[in-house]
Amino acid sequence: MITVIGEALVDLVIQPDGTVDAKLGGAPFNTARACGRLGAPVRFVGAISVDRFGTMLADQLVADGVDTSAIARVAVPTTLAAAELDGAGAATYRFYICGTSAPMLATVPAAAPGELVFAGGLGLVLEPMAGVVEAALCDRAAGTLVMVDVNCRPSIVVDRGEYVARVGRVVSRADIVKVSDEDLAYISPGAAPIDAARSMLEQGASAVLLTRGGEGASVLTRGRETVVPADVVDVVDTIGAGDSFGAGFLSWWVASGLGPGDAGDHRSLVEAVRAATQVAGVVVGRRGADPPWRSELPPDWLP
Repeated sequence: MITVIGEALVDLVIQPDGTVDAKLGGAPFNTARACGRLGAPVRFVGAISVDRFGTMLADQLVADGVDTSAIARVAVPTTLAAAELDGAGAATYRFYICGTSAPMLATVPAAAPGELVFAGGLGLVLEPMAGVVEAALCDRAAGTLVMVDVNCRPSIVVDRGEYVARVGRVVSRADIVKVSDEDLAYISPGAAPIDAARSMLEQGASAVLLTRGGEGASVLTRGRETVVPADVVDVVDTIGAGDSFGAGFLSWWVASGLGPGDAGDHRSLVEAVRAATQVAGVVVGRRGADPPWRSELPPDWLP
């Protein structure tokens, strides 16, 4: 089972011409949906409102094959994010958080041995959720695999020092860390992204996946580094690309019979990242976070 912990919200996608579309989103929500569509056993753990947006979020998870038994329904409005697109389809986010649903996650069920636990993004920022997520990741049971997608959102970080310290604590307990060059520019300003990624290995992570958008990703383990190029595609927008990358990685990992003990296997990590780039390549060719179903990927996507 893959357990995805974090926020579910609604993206108000603002096109360059001012057109606004409401889309279901939130990085962990997108990741869980993508895992479900790829056929992986996955559950979502998060707080979702009882309002109409919240009902739409919960229904979409079910439609995509996600176990929703661990979600908490809360009587506050759904969290909103304004995603402003530029001419190239890249998104800049602004969040409407206070008094809304996503931060209200108060408990996380214990992971079972062999389970894969995935978290990050706003789950490392918004209280009380952030404290609950950190505890779940750092106090994990033996035999579980933890993957963290740092996915910084500087616009909502109130105390940068405390946030960076929390990221460091979580990275030190993670098996696999996914981090972008933009994340590292915020966490380690002035450092070359590859050097900052290497420092995460020194903190304790078994592997670091450094993503660079259209330039691909670097897989780092102790003593080995490999660059995996991104698929060449026509980009519509980048919403959900990183989330689908993470889901592609996790789904391929589980389907290949890999587990916690394989987190330092460089060859397997590279193959999983190649699979992840294929999933992300589909999403950037579509409008919004619309992850592919397994049937939309090549027959040889899995080994």
